[in-house]
Amino acid sequence: MTRDPGPVSRTRHETRTTRDEFMSLSDPIADMLTRIRNAARINEKQVNIRASKICKGIAAVLKNEGYIEDFDLIDDGKQGILRVTLKYDQDGRAVINQITRTSKPGRRIYSPIEQLPHVMGGMGIAIVSTSKGVMSDRSCRKVNVGGEILCTVS
Repeated sequence: MTRDPGPVSRTRHETRTTRDEFMSLSDPIADMLTRIRNAARINEKQVNIRASKICKGIAAVLKNEGYIEDFDLIDDGKQGILRVTLKYDQDGRAVINQITRTSKPGRRIYSPIEQLPHVMGGMGIAIVSTSKGVMSDRSCRKVNVGGEILCTVS
């Protein structure tokens, strides 16, 4: 004779629908850069990233500087998803060769305008969080403002 177990209890692992649903994210910028780096490495056309103001700012700079084709904000009823469309050259190689996090939660890197890095002698960019928003190092030099160096792209 079998016994009725009553209501079925499920752990959070059994009921989640996506990998990121219950994951805490301490560094959304590093997560964004890693997702872009991994997607470019396997020639994915698009990559989904958790949306935040800083990630939208970084995506806008990458688009303005020609490193990605476009990005869209998708409403998922929570914080949203940022869908980034990567850019490739005619030979199928990713435009983004290297993207590295500079300033980290444990060690912030701030730079005045005079000390902003010239990535690859001007062939790459540094993305900087300033009091006037997220912008590239070239834009920072034009408006004469320094800030926290978030990442470098080449």
